[in-house]
Amino acid sequence: MMNVKTILTPIDFSENAAKIAAAAIYVAGKFKADIHFVFVVQEFEDYTGFMAPPVNMINLKEEIFESAQQQMNTFVDERMQECTEAGIPTVQGKVLTGDISEEILAYAKNNNCNMIIMGTHGYKGLERILFGSIADKVVKNACCPVLTINPYQEECEKK
Repeated sequence: MMNVKTILTPIDFSENAAKIAAAAIYVAGKFKADIHFVFVVQEFEDYTGFMAPPVNMINLKEEIFESAQQQMNTFVDERMQECTEAGIPTVQGKVLTGDISEEILAYAKNNNCNMIIMGTHGYKGLERILFGSIADKVVKNACCPVLTINPYQEECEKK
């Protein structure tokens, strides 16, 4: 039996993030595992082919990072009671910067995560073609098992 002590859950602050977090908290509670929520601010360099970067790009990056950190603090605070009731020893929220899938994979490896729980949703349309599916990249390259959750899927009826 696998010993799960640390679960990584990437979130994107969309309305689906709450569903993914709830599933991660449930699983973490069953294992009495720590949970790490992460959000990755994508590098603007990924878009330089589409636009000329404005002069104040450094300020914009800092503002986005600070805003994401505030959102992460709120996100974690809103889930603390549920995590405490589930018996989760430690809950962390971290904002990273870089390529989203690479940062998720590096964080999992560097923090000895035993499982990643993440949504299957993400980029759509042209962005998906250009950047690919983050969940696909994580599943194919992760150092630990990955549980993916489709937040749009209806729950199966219980019989």
